[in-house]
Amino acid sequence: MCENPLNIVLEFGGGAEILFNKIKRREVQLEGGKKWRIGDLLEWMKINMPTDRPELFFTEDSVRPGILVLVNETDWDLLDTRNYVIEPKDTILFISTLHGG
Repeated sequence: MCENPLNIVLEFGGGAEILFNKIKRREVQLEGGKKWRIGDLLEWMKINMPTDRPELFFTEDSVRPGILVLVNETDWDLLDTRNYVIEPKDTILFISTLHGG
């Protein structure tokens, strides 16, 4: 694949997994040689993990309100959200808090 890839884990819960073909956990290998921020990852996901209803997960440059993002069990709001630089072996969890009724 690529030299010095960045290996991370993506997890989905609370209904977010339904948007990604019911995948609850996926190990991902990102291209090495650059700093990946979560904002870059979201763009990568739009291309490499397409969904039939992207508007239910993504906004123009982030995730929709109601999607919690945790990096290694820490809320991304405490880590500079989209600007957090992803580290090897990070686990990034997306949880939907939106439920129909």
